[in-house]
Amino acid sequence: MTTGNPLNVLVLCTGNSARSILGESLFNHLGKGRIRAYSAGSKPSGKVNPVALETLEKHGIALPSEVRSKSWDEFAAAGAPQLDYIFTVCASAAGETCPIWPGHPATAHWGIEDPAHVEPIEARREAFELAYRQLEKRIRAFLALPLETLSADEVKAAARRIHEEAGQQA
Repeated sequence: MTTGNPLNVLVLCTGNSARSILGESLFNHLGKGRIRAYSAGSKPSGKVNPVALETLEKHGIALPSEVRSKSWDEFAAAGAPQLDYIFTVCASAAGETCPIWPGHPATAHWGIEDPAHVEPIEARREAFELAYRQLEKRIRAFLALPLETLSADEVKAAARRIHEEAGQQA
């Protein structure tokens, strides 16, 4: 599906402050140059959840300085990176009418429970850790696919299977 350039992945969530930030960071970390990941939200909160940052730090994932909560409109605008794959990680973003993405990337939904509002703080940290592990498992399985040789439909079907299998093993 590519000519040696990194594949561009966009991870979407409504607020772009927690799960999508974890997904973007994990894709970039685990993709080791094969993937260039971004994240965005339909209604961005404007700030990254500090427990998301704490969770990534705990796992030794360095964050680029440009990680921020941003609108998905940035990725539908002229000059945006051409996306290969889009993953929604929350049910509300999956159900919303998305922008028209340039290049018509393959899409998949990997629903992950929102850890951001769990109380008390100790339980929130545990919820972020669970979200991290769920995303990591799915992303590792996705990256094990021969993405460069699969069609968009094959990737979409494989991403759906990865999510279903991960949910059954939870």
